[in-house]
Amino acid sequence: MRHPSATAALLAAAVLGGAGLAPAAAHAGTRPAPVRAAWLASCVDHKHDDNIEPCGHWRLLLRDGRRLTVRDAAIGRIDAAGYENRDQSTFAVSADGRVIAYERARDHRLVVRRVGGPATVLPARLRPKGVGTDDLQIKLSPTGDKLLIDYEDEPARLPTKVVTVATGAVAELPARDDALGFSGDGGAVLASRYRADHTMALRAYPLGDGSPAAGTPPQAVANAMLYALAPDGRTVAWLVAADEITKRPARVRLYDLDTGDVSPAVDLPLARGESPYTLHYAPDGTLRVITQRGDEGKPTVIRVLTADPRAGDVRQLDRYTIGKNAYAYFAAGE
Repeated sequence: MRHPSATAALLAAAVLGGAGLAPAAAHAGTRPAPVRAAWLASCVDHKHDDNIEPCGHWRLLLRDGRRLTVRDAAIGRIDAAGYENRDQSTFAVSADGRVIAYERARDHRLVVRRVGGPATVLPARLRPKGVGTDDLQIKLSPTGDKLLIDYEDEPARLPTKVVTVATGAVAELPARDDALGFSGDGGAVLASRYRADHTMALRAYPLGDGSPAAGTPPQAVANAMLYALAPDGRTVAWLVAADEITKRPARVRLYDLDTGDVSPAVDLPLARGESPYTLHYAPDGTLRVITQRGDEGKPTVIRVLTADPRAGDVRQLDRYTIGKNAYAYFAAGE
């Protein structure tokens, strides 16, 4: 998620997939194209010192240019006591763009919905007593069949939970680990842990049978900006930001948890003012980098790149814009 700078009227049409998802463009009867991103508009609150706040409804930008409105999604969070605040709610879009997850407005229960299809409301116990949705971070697996729920409690006592949406089965990861995301096939979760000796451990926890793959990466890997776990459950892609002083571009490498081997780097051809902010493996196994660029008050330009460090290849897969009045957005796979 990124906050760009601080709406078009909806067209009347039938509801898609229940009361929560409605089309905001023509051709509403067709199956929705995959989602590129979800975003919230910003408004000026003239009653409170002209603060910029989220407003309206969450909207989905589809690959064919159409837009959908998620009517039942909350735009604000609640704290541990149940009081609503104006921090934008959490939201997630699967890497394949077919599934979304969000807080339901009327009770702040977590919902997983196939775009254009049915919704699954997750059990209320996934938000323990004394925990607000402002203490939750969620992430969907690449195809949206699982939801990761991370609790921002301090000190860390609540284990990260991974819910299989179809069955309701829950797997738990150690509370002391920071969950970084799913593997490309959704069968494992990458996590990091900082040790007392100031080193970082990376672990790939399988969500079925098997033991975690683990490694203590070199400092260059430990200092990376972004990480992603390949479908094999042991190869970790890592990204370092550009260095303006040395003129080194942003680049991506691979790290093997089993052998400790590090691959050659592939440089990312980024424009001035463009920066990467998400790294993930798609369901087809390709490594993707999402970048953003945009000045305050102007539309944000999003690019989706595929990167292959072993082949030294980077290609643009997609490019789109988020409106200049957006308060926040989540790209597919973020």
